[in-house]
Amino acid sequence: MIDITEYTEQEEKVILIGVSLSDNDDTMDSLDELSELARTAGAQTAGVVVQNRERISPATYIGSGKVAEVKALLERTGADGVICDDELSPAQLNNLTEQLDTKVMDRTLVILDIFARHATTSEGKLQVELAQLKYRSSRLTGLGHSMSRLGGGIGTRGPGESKLESDRRQIRVRIGHLNKELHELELHRSVTREQRLRSSIPVAAVVGYTNAGKSTLLNKLTGAGILEADMLFATLDPTTRMMELPGGQQILLTDTVGFIRKLPHNLIDAFHSTLEEAAYADIIVHVVDASNPQAEKQMHIVYDTLSLLGIKDKPVITLLNKQDLIPEGQEGLHDLQAEHTIRVSAKYGDGLEELAEVLSGTLRAQKILIDRTFAYSDAGMLAAIRSQGELLEEEYGPDGIHVRAYIPNRLYTRLT
Repeated sequence: MIDITEYTEQEEKVILIGVSLSDNDDTMDSLDELSELARTAGAQTAGVVVQNRERISPATYIGSGKVAEVKALLERTGADGVICDDELSPAQLNNLTEQLDTKVMDRTLVILDIFARHATTSEGKLQVELAQLKYRSSRLTGLGHSMSRLGGGIGTRGPGESKLESDRRQIRVRIGHLNKELHELELHRSVTREQRLRSSIPVAAVVGYTNAGKSTLLNKLTGAGILEADMLFATLDPTTRMMELPGGQQILLTDTVGFIRKLPHNLIDAFHSTLEEAAYADIIVHVVDASNPQAEKQMHIVYDTLSLLGIKDKPVITLLNKQDLIPEGQEGLHDLQAEHTIRVSAKYGDGLEELAEVLSGTLRAQKILIDRTFAYSDAGMLAAIRSQGELLEEEYGPDGIHVRAYIPNRLYTRLT
């Protein structure tokens, strides 16, 4: 077992470094996001350095001239380290650490650090540790040298650095144990999912860019009591809650981890079993922060990530959230990939009645309309119809109970 090293929390000052490979790329937007990630991880941005290059330097990420400029900026600002906006190779990490003589981190390390801070369930903690170990296993020397310069701060949550550096074999053993534990949890989730499928209660997966308002939405619709905060990855562990739709039908809403540009592959791999809940959902509810200037790009990132996870051919309801923050008269967004687009404010509840109606209509389109009379001896079927379908008419007569309702295929097969 790898020990977890305790460190005193301290606010670090960092220099952000990015490389722009073309005039029309999103480097500055990505660095703005990196600054928010650093803030969420407990660091203050002391400066930003951008270099325009045809390609990233395989040796030091940025060119030698920029390395000297960053070193001078570190001395001038008293910053504790630097964060590069891309994932660094072991060589880049080692070389930058040596030349800058400071703590060197990359975007992936910061994201993993935030996840380590916000994971609360046992599965979430296992997934984060697995992602951290996979990331660090190829960077032991560089990371150990870099982190030892401060002894704490970003990147030190999770597996202890001294242990990581001293025993590669121990890391491989720990990764094996983590994979085994996560596999057992995945089997348990599969059983739970099968039970849910047998119950025929439909599921909607709530997805979106981080900080789009998914937790606020779930709290407003179901009273889930999830943490709401204006920061990236404020919540990490998935939450599933029941929602009652018009007509009495029930639907399960499942929250998922927020997406982000340059999401680390190790993180996608580690959380695949959790994210794949969306693959088994009947509906995708895509929450967008419509007040964000980068909303359109964020929408594309969410769709690209869903595609990477193999989640396709599902009805999508896009919620253009935070309408309360959009100036009057500003041209609205549109999502051409969604079956329905609704303008909402999850904070104040605006548009959520329309969402409930659209969810009902979308589920209805996946159901079969029945119009038949049940014998009184079969009256127990009405409870299943009420909970799993949409009961339109119910009339008690001398011959039995006349029912008109939309019901799911699984329930329909029990009636035939």
